[in-house]
Amino acid sequence: MSKLWASAREAVAGLLEDGMTLAVGGFGLSGIPADLIDAVRDTGVRDLTVVSNNMGVDGKGLGVLLENGQVRRVVSSYVGENKGFAAAFLAGTLEVEFAPQGTLAERLRAGGAGIPGFYTKTGVGTPIAEGKPTMDFDGEEYLLERGIVADLALVHAYRGDLEGNLVYRHTARNFNPLVATAGRVTIAEVEELVEGYLEPDHVVTPGVFVQRLITTSRAKDIEQRTTRPRAGN
Repeated sequence: MSKLWASAREAVAGLLEDGMTLAVGGFGLSGIPADLIDAVRDTGVRDLTVVSNNMGVDGKGLGVLLENGQVRRVVSSYVGENKGFAAAFLAGTLEVEFAPQGTLAERLRAGGAGIPGFYTKTGVGTPIAEGKPTMDFDGEEYLLERGIVADLALVHAYRGDLEGNLVYRHTARNFNPLVATAGRVTIAEVEELVEGYLEPDHVVTPGVFVQRLITTSRAKDIEQRTTRPRAGN
C-alpha cells in the first residue's frame, strides 16, 4: 500500500482528535511542515499539546494553530518571535513547559529510540528542575528528563522516495529527524519525490519511521531578512 497521499488534508484525515499530542519539526520558519500545519488547522481539532522547538511567528507556521485557539499546551525551548504566544501565556490561557534546547532534542531522540528517560546536568538548580527527580552520579547531581512520544509527528524534508526515506537540506534539517522518529504515526511533506529509491548512504530518516507522505511546492517564508549595501554603493 502506497504511503503517498494526494494532499495534506487527506493525509491527516482520520488521525486527529481533540487532546492529542503533536510533535512538529522546524526551527523558526525553517523546515516547518507548513502544508500539514494548515491541514491540522482546517480540521478544527482542539486542546492540542504541541511539542516543537518554537511556535512559529504570528500568522505563520504553528502560529496559525495558536491564533485559532487550537493549542492548550506547548513544550518548547524558544518562543520569542510570537506575540500571540506571549499574550496567551501571560493571560494564562496557554500552558507552557519550557525545555532547554538540547534537552528537548534529546527527549525527542529518546522517545524515538524507546528510551523512557535519561539524566542530564542541564537545568539542575533552576526552575526547570522543579518537581523532577534527581540522582547523584560520581558526586554530581543530575536531573531526570522523560522521553517524548507524540501521537502524531509532522515533518518537512527536502527529498523523499515512495517508501518514506527522507533527506533534509542544510539548516532546514534542524529538529525534523528527531521529530520523525518520535511519533506513533509520522507524516512527511517533501519538496522533491524521487523515482525509485534514495541512495541508502544518503538517507537520514529511514522510511520505517514514516507512515504517510505528501509533496509540497509551497514557497518558503523568510522569517528575518538581513541585508547589507552592495559594494561600491
